[in-house]
Amino acid sequence: MLNPEISVVIPAQDEEESLPELCQWIGRVMQAHGFSYEVVIIDDGSTDNTWEKIQQIHLTDPHIKGIRFNRNFGKSAALQTGFRASKGKVVITMDADLQDSPDEIPELYKMIKSDGYHLVSGWKKKRHDPISKTIPSKFFNYITRKMSGINLHDFNCGLKAYNSKVVKNISVYGEMHRYIPLIAKWAGFNKITEKVVTHYERKYGRTKFGWTRITGLLDVFSIMFMGRFSRKPMHFFGTLGLASFVVGFLFTLKLFWNKIDSLYISKTLLKRDITEQPLFYLALVAVVIGVQLFVTGFLAEMLAMQSHSKRDYLVIDSVGLQDDLTKKVNVLN
Repeated sequence: MLNPEISVVIPAQDEEESLPELCQWIGRVMQAHGFSYEVVIIDDGSTDNTWEKIQQIHLTDPHIKGIRFNRNFGKSAALQTGFRASKGKVVITMDADLQDSPDEIPELYKMIKSDGYHLVSGWKKKRHDPISKTIPSKFFNYITRKMSGINLHDFNCGLKAYNSKVVKNISVYGEMHRYIPLIAKWAGFNKITEKVVTHYERKYGRTKFGWTRITGLLDVFSIMFMGRFSRKPMHFFGTLGLASFVVGFLFTLKLFWNKIDSLYISKTLLKRDITEQPLFYLALVAVVIGVQLFVTGFLAEMLAMQSHSKRDYLVIDSVGLQDDLTKKVNVLN
């Protein structure tokens, strides 16, 4: 099957108990609606028998394919690698913990194929998570919504649907999987909406939620900066540098004018030399900072002209996919 209608991409870490039930559930939904499909599961450095389960399931159901990382690289790396390996016209992501419902797939597929959306994000309006998880999520969703202008309630929902053009033309790294809608928007895929989806309580295993999400706000600033200035960094650094240089230059002119005025015009002696006045050092610092920002801008422009560097996530095994995946899968940094 070269080009299935749907690719389901599932990052998994220590989910050996949930995978058989999840794959059966996906299979029932796909068969009931007559979809051609593939399921790409990325084993992100599991320490249990997740990889053995994927291999077993593949033997009985060739729709199930797997990629195994040499160690844990994180959800963003798993998604990016799954995106590269997927062949479907519509790509749907979901978590492996059975908290996302495969019954949502037909409607998500329709919203991409028939309604023409580039990305549809799930909204877990009614959540079955502890308050320690829901309150930070609501806070960061609110901040991201206000900063990005994208009216989504749940940016981090694992259940999303994409036009294949989106996943083949964006790069997800670090902890940026939380903000894929924002990355897609900056890449020019503006038709983004959300759909209320069912959220189930975790049935097996334990949550992967960690307090590293608190630093997620820094990722928002990073995406906003890269989206606006990655191709024109001099517009950012140069503007700040010019403003700082002008302020320093005007301060310097004022100091020299005061000196000239005291010597030749009003002929009043200054109480202090120029170098003894605090304004002199403020002017000096402003000029130096302005020059430094200009230099930073030029260096950033030179780096922007270079091709993006690449990082290799080491894949040590795969099932149902091309042999070259067992070597290395290149993903953009």
